[in-house]
Amino acid sequence: MTEYRFHLQKYRPGSKTACPECGRKSCFTRYIDETGQVSFPDNVGICDHINSCGYHYTPKEYFRDNPTVKEKLNKQERNGGTPIVAKALAKPQPEQKPQISFLPSDWVEQSMRRYDINPLHRYFIRVMGKKNVDKLFSLYRVGTSRRRGGATVFWQIDRNSNVRAGKIMGYDAETGHRIKEPFNQVSWVHSVRKLPDFRMKQCLFGEHLLSDTSATMSTKPVAVVESEKTALVAALFIPDFIWLATGGMHGCFNSETMQVLGGREVVLFPDLKATEEWRQRLPMLEPVCRRATCSDMLERIATGAQRSQGLDIADFLLMEDTPQMILAKMIERNPMLQTFIDTFGLELVDAGRVE
Repeated sequence: MTEYRFHLQKYRPGSKTACPECGRKSCFTRYIDETGQVSFPDNVGICDHINSCGYHYTPKEYFRDNPTVKEKLNKQERNGGTPIVAKALAKPQPEQKPQISFLPSDWVEQSMRRYDINPLHRYFIRVMGKKNVDKLFSLYRVGTSRRRGGATVFWQIDRNSNVRAGKIMGYDAETGHRIKEPFNQVSWVHSVRKLPDFRMKQCLFGEHLLSDTSATMSTKPVAVVESEKTALVAALFIPDFIWLATGGMHGCFNSETMQVLGGREVVLFPDLKATEEWRQRLPMLEPVCRRATCSDMLERIATGAQRSQGLDIADFLLMEDTPQMILAKMIERNPMLQTFIDTFGLELVDAGRVE
């Protein structure tokens, strides 16, 4: 018999199920009772994707959240320090959802500075110009971390202004690409800060924009993409949509998270090679949204090489040099040009706008 009364189920083919948080298949391991007296609900367990999902609901937390079960505990077991055992109840009790943890909103404000050391901000300035980048980072509440020399913090703020999570990602200032070597630079604020018993429940990146009831924003259709960076790029070049991100092909793309899109017209813009999978998720959105479609535009225009790279809409939008990129290259060839610009206070006409 194992040393612990309650433990994760040993792996066997078919034993892993879909994660109740991120929805990915065959990545969730349930907790079991070694004695067989307690049958935990399907959401008591841990997701394999520690960094991108982080879901972990332990037996201890389950008993804490279900006081009716604890009331049935044997008095001797309760007072004697032996493991908690739930006795059979006269009738099944309704399952209670684990409480969601939130981060302090002032952490967001504190992070929205020192953009001079933020590699993604510096890259975007070369692509879009400082004025546009500052507006984007303010609109989407993007911050800077002390980690990784100024890594980008993508805050997930729900439509009720609750800070659900902060994803910290490292980028290359020259290419704007994520740093994946020698390791993938992705972490979470609650993990870095070592917050005890933090229960992360992700929301869409940019979800807080849905709470804007102004005539301009409330009537805009919503576009959903995979990455946070893509949402920022598309928001500049195609401002006719409210651009939101799931944080990956799967990310927080599940029926519960998508409830915030109720009554909206929604268009999915998946990365290349993910179009069919996202199209299969339309039935999840159709009962909620006023209209939901999945764009295959990229699949229709992409070359074989582009498709094999899994490019997204941001990659296509940035294929042609923007005026800011052309100017940056000119300054790189002739640094005196920057002195000329500074001396006469010259400004480049904006190539895009952020409302």
